[in-house]
Amino acid sequence: MVLLQAAPGGGNMSFLILMVGMFAVMYFFMIRPQQKKQKDQQKMVSELKAGDEVVTAGGLHGKVVSTDDTTVTIAAGGGAKLTFEKSAIAKKA
Repeated sequence: MVLLQAAPGGGNMSFLILMVGMFAVMYFFMIRPQQKKQKDQQKMVSELKAGDEVVTAGGLHGKVVSTDDTTVTIAAGGGAKLTFEKSAIAKKA
C-alpha cells in the first residue's frame, strides 16, 4: 500500500518554483543590501577631500591632509601624519 505517492510530473515544477522563490528572498534580503552598502562606501571614499574628519577600520580618528588615487594621508594627534589605503577608511567622523 503506497500512501505518499506523488502526482506524476507535478513535484518537479513545485520544487523549481520553491527554489526560485528562495533565491529571490536571498537576493533581496542579503545580496542586494550588501551591494548597496559597498557602493555607498566606495562613493564616500572617492569623495574624500582635505579637511574631512575620518575614522579608519582600525579605529584611528584623524583629519584628511591629502589624497591621491589609492591612498589618504591623515593627520593624527601630535603632528603625526599617517598614510593609509583608501579602503582602510571606515567612515567620516
